[in-house]
Amino acid sequence: MDYFLPSPDCDTISKTYNGQIDSHLIQKTNDGYREILPNLPRGKGWMTEHLVQYQGVWLTPNFALKGLMWVQDHFKPRSTDICLATFPKTGTTWLKALTFATVNRTRYGFADHPLLTTVPHGCLPFLEACPNDLDGFPSPRLLSTHIPYTLLPNSMTVNQSCRFVYICRDPKDVLVSKWLFMNKLRPKELAPISLEEAFELFCQGISHYGPYWDHVLGYWKASLETPEKVLFLKYEELKEEPSVVVKRLGEFLGHPFSLEEVSKGVVEEIMKLCSFENLSNLEVNKSSVLKLSTQIIIDNRHFFRKGKVGDGKSYLTDEMIKRINEITSEKLLGSGLVFGS
Repeated sequence: MDYFLPSPDCDTISKTYNGQIDSHLIQKTNDGYREILPNLPRGKGWMTEHLVQYQGVWLTPNFALKGLMWVQDHFKPRSTDICLATFPKTGTTWLKALTFATVNRTRYGFADHPLLTTVPHGCLPFLEACPNDLDGFPSPRLLSTHIPYTLLPNSMTVNQSCRFVYICRDPKDVLVSKWLFMNKLRPKELAPISLEEAFELFCQGISHYGPYWDHVLGYWKASLETPEKVLFLKYEELKEEPSVVVKRLGEFLGHPFSLEEVSKGVVEEIMKLCSFENLSNLEVNKSSVLKLSTQIIIDNRHFFRKGKVGDGKSYLTDEMIKRINEITSEKLLGSGLVFGS
């Protein structure tokens, strides 16, 4: 079963399926957005001037909030949909590459694979960025999102129409990676956010799609209740035993690796193709950009920093590490979840 490869430019997707967009529904979402926006709590933004709190989650006021409202009101899931869900900077780029390569391994050769010329984010449409256009995609669809599980519409969760693959990461590494990434995208007219500011905001839960711990626990609990619908992965385990995790991924996605494929080194070829060393050195990921909207254009190189475990400790003070560890212990108490491998 092959998965559709969309354009890396969501504006191009929009033009392709423009005739299928219901202008009335778009207007309805926009009206609802304008009505609630002035009354939402505000917090300091990382990439933008501020974030707004909607249904307990912090979002950018235009891109993420409006996209979420559209998904909640109008997105039509299909039983064949697979959605990669992540909190920003937890391994999204790597997981997208591995998933796309795994499900399409019989469709593309490794010598001329789309991942050699397309950033992984261009291979899986982002639910919040292109919600108007997804009805035009043929089944089965590979999608991605940062939306917390608790905010997804019942049609995706309670009715169990979709399958989800989720990945979490040690919050100390998430914080530092997110801080460095967001400062690169922050407009020049806004002063950079200091690590101290980012640390306080993160601990208070004021970060894109945060609080982080709530985001993780939503998918963790769903994976315990419906393991056939939600695969919960850890970044650290993926780094430690990538071949084991890739095989688990293939099994969950309905594309298990045969003994012949394993003996021929197909798993290793996928790992090599999707490795940080390979992807970060491709020309497309060094010089091209990803256009999520007219306002959000990201240099592909910003998606590749180090890809290491434990790097957050190189930036944080002992006091910061202690506080995050204490928050983590408190938040995860009784859940059965432990970060790391």
